[in-house]
Amino acid sequence: MGVLIKPIITEKMTSDSELFNRYGFLVDPAANKLQIKEAVEATYGVSVTGVRTINYGPSRKTRFTKTGVQHGKSGAFKKAIVDVQEGDVIDFYSNL
Repeated sequence: MGVLIKPIITEKMTSDSELFNRYGFLVDPAANKLQIKEAVEATYGVSVTGVRTINYGPSRKTRFTKTGVQHGKSGAFKKAIVDVQEGDVIDFYSNL
């Protein structure tokens, strides 16, 4: 599996991409900023000026049932916000 898992396409990230040339990606938790930069440049053919990463931990939940207390958690993930050089654009919808 590569460094980039999938792009983040939400209203907030779409407005950031239009106003500030920032794009969001879910990335491999073990990837560092240089690997993310190289992967975005190789995949989309743009020049990356900056990368910011955010690690999200799992959210834990507890339920009380007839059989006792059930513990669970969601998976942890890492998000990367990539700044692209002025004039470059990433089009996620061109390959549909």
